This record gives sequence, structure tokens and C-alpha cells, in this order.
Amino acid sequence: MSTEHTYFTVSINPHESNSELSVLFSGEGKPIALHNTGPGVHDYYLVHTVHSGNGTFEMHNRTYHCSAGDTFIIYPGELFRYTADAENPWHYSWVAFTGHAAGMMLSQIGASPQNAVISGSVPRSMRHYYRRIRSSFQQSMYPALEDIEAAGWLRLLLRELGRAGAHQAKAKPATETEIQRQVSQAVRYLELQYTQVVSIEQLARTLGYHRTYLCKMFKQATGLAPMQYLFKIRMERAKQLLETSMTIDQVASSVGFNDALYFSKQFHKWSGSAPSVYRKELTGKGG
Repeated sequence: MSTEHTYFTVSINPHESNSELSVLFSGEGKPIALHNTGPGVHDYYLVHTVHSGNGTFEMHNRTYHCSAGDTFIIYPGELFRYTADAENPWHYSWVAFTGHAAGMMLSQIGASPQNAVISGSVPRSMRHYYRRIRSSFQQSMYPALEDIEAAGWLRLLLRELGRAGAHQAKAKPATETEIQRQVSQAVRYLELQYTQVVSIEQLARTLGYHRTYLCKMFKQATGLAPMQYLFKIRMERAKQLLETSMTIDQVASSVGFNDALYFSKQFHKWSGSAPSVYRKELTGKGG
């Protein structure tokens, strides 16, 4: 145990990885009063979550006063310093990591060098994720698998931080950019689920929007109602599949139609030709 901590433990990742997200080490400790780290810089990301007590964190010309539920994030190359409180020193967990996707993931949860503290997390659940990261490193015969496991728990920890930041943010009217993002979510859902039975109610419920609001903003952005857009996706995909050796039944099933006859009628209505005729026309053009 460190003489500067009343409690201290750390686990090291034995596997060197160049993946998009890789944990270097993770630990937990309770420093003594006024224990100070820095000023200094790291060449990796280092995240601390406070479970209890208080302390201060300084980075990017800002000073943050942190307590239970706060998480402070040290960025590579940024000068930092943090100090335990004189009366009630903090107890925290930390995780260090690298990876070409690390900065993007932190940005997605609302963190940046200019805004390096996220508040509102639940200390108990956060401590659980840190423990699982540390327990990933059991010095087994498969260190590469331990690296993958630790990165998975780190993703869940970052998700929890993202939720905390979202709950803390005040609700604001949707901007044009936010509406575009919401429509993009709906479009992405339809592009991935067009082979399944899809309803407006299901789409709205899955994305968390009111049915009427979803239809209105979707049509404003695309010019089509969601089900019209879904129909377009299915028909365009059907055209591609009709260029293969698949049967009409197989094509129908592959684009979300259980009834091949109904599919043929809908395809004819959309393209002006029945699927079999469309396929013959393609063959004729090819010859």
C-alpha cells in the first residue's frame, strides 16, 4: 500500500494493443488529506470517478471542485493537477486507456479538455464497472482476450457517464441539427430493419418519439412519410436482387414480404413492370 493512501489497489493490462480502445491500467484508492498529483502531463487518457469525499481538479485553465458522483478526465498532452481535500479527502477509482477512437467516444458523451468533468453518476454502479475492468486482468494464458474484456467494461463505464451527462443537461427545443439527427436515426432503423415487419408505432416506440411528431419531422426532412420511405428501400433492394439468380419468392422474402404475389403487385405498382417482366427486360438489355 502507498504511504500516501489509506487504501490503494491497481491492475495492469499485460497485453499491448493498438485497437480502437485499450485499457492500460485501472485502480482504486483513498489518498491522505491534501495528497497532490501534478502539475504534469500524460500521453494517455485517465478518468477518475469520485465515490466519496472531496477534492479539486485543475486542467485547461479551469479549477473544478469534485465530490461523490463527479468524474474528471485527464487528456493526453494537457497539463493537469488534482488535490485531495484537507478535511474530507476523496475516495476514487481510475482507468487509463488509449486508442484511436478514445477521443471520439469521450466527445460523444459530452466531455472535452474544456469541459473535463461529468457530474451525476451513481457511485455504486460506477465502482462496479471499475472493479470489472480490474478483474479482467487475471494473468491468464490469453491476455489478448483480457484486453477485449476490459475494453468492453470500459465502454459500459463510458455509456454510464454519457447517461449521467444527459440527465444533467437541461431540456432545450430541438434545433435543426438535432432534428436532422433524429431523422437520420429513423432512416438508419428502416435501412437495417426493412426485411422485418415494421410499423409506425414500433418505429416511434423504438426511437422514443411520439408517432405524430416522428411522421411530421420525417416527411419534412425526406419528402416522404416513414412507411413510404420504407417501401422505397424495399423496392430498390428488390431491383438489385432481381439481377441475381434468386427466385421471386426469395426476393420477396428478402425485402420483407411474406406473400410473393402481394410483393409482385406492389413491385409492379412501383416500377411499372412485374418482377418477372423486369428481370426479362434486364436480360434483354444485357443481350
